[in-house]
Amino acid sequence: MPGKLYKILIPLGLMTIGLFISLYWLSSHEAKQLKVSFLDVGQGDSVLIQTPYGQNILIDGGPDDSVTYGLSKNLPWWDRTIDLMILTHPHDDHVSGLLDVIKRYNVKKIAYTGVAHGSPNYLAWIKLVRNKKIPIVIIDQPRKIVLGDECYLDVLYPMDSLLNNEVDNINNSSIVAKLVYKNIKFLLTGDIEKAVEVKLLANNTDISAHILKLAHHGSDTSSAEDFLTKVNPDIAVISVGKNNTFGHPGGRIINRIERIGKRIFRTDLDGEVDFVSDGVRVYKE
Repeated sequence: MPGKLYKILIPLGLMTIGLFISLYWLSSHEAKQLKVSFLDVGQGDSVLIQTPYGQNILIDGGPDDSVTYGLSKNLPWWDRTIDLMILTHPHDDHVSGLLDVIKRYNVKKIAYTGVAHGSPNYLAWIKLVRNKKIPIVIIDQPRKIVLGDECYLDVLYPMDSLLNNEVDNINNSSIVAKLVYKNIKFLLTGDIEKAVEVKLLANNTDISAHILKLAHHGSDTSSAEDFLTKVNPDIAVISVGKNNTFGHPGGRIINRIERIGKRIFRTDLDGEVDFVSDGVRVYKE
């Protein structure tokens, strides 16, 4: 009997070792590419970045716990780490889902502006971050967050500290960041409106990108023609909910993008929108 058991256990052990080697090879192989997922969270924003160097970065979390489904769909079951969570601004359709993420995942670092706002979900998020003692980075000026060789987040806005400041239009406190991997660029704009677009243009900020996440869910308050011309994207992505009551995206914005011959993907029509890049080319999955 022991001999028979021994004969059974050896093949099982070898199979297990082989499985883990295969999983390790697959994860290492996939890690050579950048993946950017515009998660389908309804009327809100959430972007998951999986870097070529194994980091998971989550920008915003949408209005509810839909974000956790998007994470479980994209991350392997053994990966429960968010290396960097970025909150662009405190509106509920960006911050609410982050509460569930912090409760379910190991969040290693938080980045946000620290702008003052009385939203209950924003205040609850700040309290949870402090209770969990998650390290915080206050975004108070343009900076580069290096993720690995030829891969980084270039934070373009805000240009000054908003820490504990009240602002008239909280959309215009949004963090704007460009994700760069070798020759490929994604511009992620939060909910900025035309006033911030004008500031970026006046500052001669390099906003050129292959993929543009349209600001404020494609609202008419954003995406002025001169801003779009300067970005000159190949593809525009709109994170927006089906049959929303805000009229997003605006018809004029859709026409403006189509007129300059750019392709549009929308989470309300296309569901989650995924891109993969080797740093030379970018593909929609």
